[in-house]
Amino acid sequence: MWVWEEMCTTGSLSYTVVWGTKQTLPDVLLVRLLQERLREEDCIRRGWILDGIPETREQALLIQTLGVSPRHVIVLSAPDTVLIERNLGKRIDPQTGEIYHTTFDWPPESEIQDRLIAPAGISEGETARRLLEYHRNMVRILPSYPKIVKVITADQPCVDVFYQALTYVQTVHRSNAPFTPRVLLCGPVGSGKSLQAALLAQKYGLVNVISRPGLYSAETLPTVFNKRCEGRIMKNKVCCGQLLKEAVADKSKYGEMIRPFFEKETAVPSYIIMKVLGQRLDQQDCVERGWVLHGFPRDRDQACLMDSMGYKPNRVFFLNVPFDSIIERLTLRRTDPVTGERCHLVYKPPPTMEIQARLLQSPKDSEEQIRLRMELFYRNSAELQEFYRQAITLNGDQDPYTVFEYIESGVINPLPKKVPGLRAKEYPPGEQS
Repeated sequence: MWVWEEMCTTGSLSYTVVWGTKQTLPDVLLVRLLQERLREEDCIRRGWILDGIPETREQALLIQTLGVSPRHVIVLSAPDTVLIERNLGKRIDPQTGEIYHTTFDWPPESEIQDRLIAPAGISEGETARRLLEYHRNMVRILPSYPKIVKVITADQPCVDVFYQALTYVQTVHRSNAPFTPRVLLCGPVGSGKSLQAALLAQKYGLVNVISRPGLYSAETLPTVFNKRCEGRIMKNKVCCGQLLKEAVADKSKYGEMIRPFFEKETAVPSYIIMKVLGQRLDQQDCVERGWVLHGFPRDRDQACLMDSMGYKPNRVFFLNVPFDSIIERLTLRRTDPVTGERCHLVYKPPPTMEIQARLLQSPKDSEEQIRLRMELFYRNSAELQEFYRQAITLNGDQDPYTVFEYIESGVINPLPKKVPGLRAKEYPPGEQS
């Protein structure tokens, strides 16, 4: 064991005596040696990986009594015949210590091939004996680590084994501690943010802070959600635009600041919007139940402003939808001027030709306007994603209830850990996990 050799070279007499006699290291001494190594600064700061220990249940219990508790335990499993075959082909370069294999990793240089030797203890009988001892001890070790063990099949390419292990190590185990969701949905116009926010608010009672009122009601949502909490969506709906209008109508301090911008039909500055929005997010229902927000922030500056004022979301989702799908979703939307009903020529066509003849299209749903709004979003989306490093990116071009299941999973489960320098995996349509 590398740690064992390293500690012996430091001059510790008690360690060196046992090492010199080539005896099996006592469990107590081995665990004490391990404890000293794990107390060093690099292990505390960067974390650690144990390989080859514990080998018995007694070692596992000794390690636990010293307070050494791993967060993840990975067991690599393969048939004994495969392991014996792998071990028989192992070769070592005596000059460099490099390990090669006659089948899977044979060196191309003839000079290296000539000096390779077979290590001791790799015969079929010796390997079978060690495997028998391993299986006898493993069934007693695993109960010491309930709920954190992951068994991975090692009889597959190394890259696949690595990514399965990495995925498991990046997961964070669920906690029973109270959790108040503060959800931010980002995406271009037509990506389905409003629907997903409405579904989250309806199922979990979150306060739905939306950018436009009247998008979804309890009647327009699917029956499966209505049965669970009918009517809750309208009660929990809060609109940024409506908040600004109420501030003006109440003639409040911020209302008087907003009024000139309304009269000139110009954009309200971000810091004023954030002040009014902050007053709403500070109310008791948002604090107790949590909230779901979309439509703000729209760029990095607004995100920094929101974060500096203490309104930091703990779950951020980016919905990616192709341009052609958004064009189909939005340009075919129509409104009945008589009843106010909203229709879609493909997904929700009008019931009669008479109604279809009087339908009108909003100027905002023209292809030109949609293109401008999408360009504005994607101009700022890269900086937003850089700001929200823990954001989860989803494919929004699929069934809305499939998207909702992925969002729901991201809300209720802990966020996976990010590995510095390793690019996050991008999921193809319908394969998020």
